[in-house]
Formats: sequence, structure tokens, C-alpha cells
Amino acid sequence: MIGKSQELKENEMHKAFKFRLLPTKEQEVLLAKHFGCVRFIYNHFLSEKQKHYIENETTLKFNECQNMLIKQKKDEGYTWLTEVNAQSLVSALFNLEKSYTNFFRKQCKFPKYKSKKNKNSFNVPQGIIFKENNLVQIPKFKEGISFNKHRELKGNIKSATISKNPSGKYYISFLSVVEKPNNYKKTGKKIGIDLGLKDFIVTSDGSRYSNPKFLKKNEVKLKRKQRHFSRKQKDSKRKEKQRLKVAKLYEKITNSRNNQHHQISSFLVKNYDLIALESLNVKGMMANHKLAQAIGDVAWSGFVSKLEYKAKWYGKEVIRIETFFPSSKTCSCCGHQKSNLKLDDREWTCSQCNTIHDRDVNAAKNILQRGITIQSSGTDDYRHGVKVRPKMAKSVVKGIDCEVSKKKGRKYTLKPAGL
Repeated sequence: MIGKSQELKENEMHKAFKFRLLPTKEQEVLLAKHFGCVRFIYNHFLSEKQKHYIENETTLKFNECQNMLIKQKKDEGYTWLTEVNAQSLVSALFNLEKSYTNFFRKQCKFPKYKSKKNKNSFNVPQGIIFKENNLVQIPKFKEGISFNKHRELKGNIKSATISKNPSGKYYISFLSVVEKPNNYKKTGKKIGIDLGLKDFIVTSDGSRYSNPKFLKKNEVKLKRKQRHFSRKQKDSKRKEKQRLKVAKLYEKITNSRNNQHHQISSFLVKNYDLIALESLNVKGMMANHKLAQAIGDVAWSGFVSKLEYKAKWYGKEVIRIETFFPSSKTCSCCGHQKSNLKLDDREWTCSQCNTIHDRDVNAAKNILQRGITIQSSGTDDYRHGVKVRPKMAKSVVKGIDCEVSKKKGRKYTLKPAGL
């Protein structure tokens, strides 16, 4: 059933296998119909949900949307919806419902309308059959679509997602249930990581990984291509050709960055059992227009996410310390803090123990020490140094049932429950 979560065993996990899809010209037309119909259903029912809430002040539920879709497909004006896989359309409704749920849980922003100019995709929840000569058969594609099988597929295939990126390449991603790997043995080593711009990361053992600055290196070429793109006539063939050139250059930058992230994260997870790193206030740092492009180019969040899910796969541990922990200002030898340390000071001498510190290496050592402290205490600061506003909740104060009540201004008081 679409949208129904399946329980996993303790030794199982979900893993995606992505391959390049090689459709024929006729199949590309049918794929375009799938992309368009799924996008239409998502946008149409997003609009319906908004109208229903304005008129009735209630949310249009998933089952109601599904019944409306069934009636809509029988309408003469929407017969073209029957040309594509029906389960993919229902899957679009489920994705919309999931977006709404995450919004009301304050986990994401309000859902946006999908555009055909961005990445297009649709989900195939079942009916996936593999044939000879690297062909995959899905509903509405009985002859099978060729794909580049560059590695072995493992586990039990649950679903597939077909996508087309802005550069015009097609991909298929299979969601599979596989056993958790155990080929990375425990090493007993621990390491701290300091994220930076001059160097991508600096570790507590003194290792440095340079920042290639992929976007900065291709900035001149990218500006030239974008300038040529802006001068082309709207909706012309030349403008589309130039758009592909810009998209391919962006794809090259993204692939190069991801390749570096994968190599470094795999090395760290393979060789260290505990990896401690800092939780940076990236949103606040991006407000500085002088550093915003460099911070976006280095993509810390993408690297950290890869590090975390690989550590989860192989039974390693990643600990994030507080955002405002003074890792650079604290002496890793005696614990003395230098309050007047400037950003330009790449080396500094401790006034207490006279130790000469490299700023980044010293910060990585302090991050490691803080990570070990959190690990040994068995607790972690889930807020990452950010203050959390108290929510409406019941608590017990001196044996009296109380609840937190919100007043004007952000002030909160405790009052007996029921009053």
C-alpha cells in the first residue's frame, strides 16, 4: 500500500541504488507525460487544499483527495491522466500529504508548487520487474527501459523513483531493504573535526583537507555561459541549447563536490569510531554577504549528512557539540580562554602555559574533548546550543499538577491545571 511504512528488523536498513536510465525517443515522450501528470496532480490538489481550508477551516484529507482523483480521471476533460501509471499519481498525493504533515509539525516550510524547469520525478511503488540485457519493466513500459547497471543490486526492491535533472539526463533509483554492513571493524580511535573555509576540514591529529572551491574555479566560465543564455531569444532552440550548457556546468560542480565529500566521509567512518564536530550557525553566517558564496560552495551540511548516515550504517558514532562552544579561544592544554582572539589570528600563545597553538588544530582538539565528555556522560545537547521556547505541556511542581501558559511578550508562567 502506498504511504504505509514497513517495519524493519534490527539488522536491516533502507538503501538506494541509483543508475543512469537510457530511454528511447518514444519512451522519453511517455516519461514526459508521467512527469507532467504527477506535477499537475500535486499542484492541483495543493490548490484544492488551500481553497478547502479557507472555506471550511479544515484540512482536506488524503482519502478525500484520492476519491476526488478517481472521479476526475472519469471526466472527459482529464482522460489524459489515464495514459500514465495510476499508482504514480496516488504517490504524488501521498507526497503532498507528507509535506503538509511536516509543515504542521514545524519540520519544514509550507509546500510550494512544482515547476517543470526544475528536477522532474515520479515514484513507482510496485510492479518493478527486471529483464535480461539490463532492462527494467515498470507499469506502462512493458518493453522495458534500458539502464546502465554499473554495480550489483542487493536486497529486496520496494520501490523506484525515475527522475530527470536539468541537464536532460534520466536516472532511476531503487529503494531496497538490505542487511546492515559489518565490514568496518572497531578501531578504538577518536577524532575531532573543525570545519572551515580556507581548509575544508582540520582534524585533531593535525591532518588538513584542502577546500578546492569548485564554484569559485568555474565562476568565470559560468558567468560567460549565463551571459550568453540571457541574450538568447525567449523559447528559441538556441536558448534551450545554452540552458543545457549552463545546467551541465552546474552538474559538473555538484558532482565534483559530492565526490570529495564521499571520499573524506568514507575514510573517516572507516578509520574512527567516534567523530566529533561542531554545529555551525550556517544561517547566521550566510547573512554576511562577503562569506555567503564561499559557505555555499563548501556545503558543510551535505558533508555532515553523508558522515552521519554512513556512521549509522557501520555502527560508528557522530557527536555534534554546541553551536557556541568556544573551541578556538580555549587552550586545549590548560583550558584557559583567550577572550580577545580575532578571526585573523591563525596562531596564538596561551598566557597561562605558554603553548603555541594553531587555531584550527586547537579547535579540533577541543571539539574532540567535548565530544568525549558528551559520550561518557551518555547525554547530548539536542538543541546544539540554541535556546528552545517552552511548549504547552503539563508538569509537576511540588506535587501539584501545573501547566505552562503563554502570556504576552514571550513570558511564561506556571498555573495549576484546570484554572
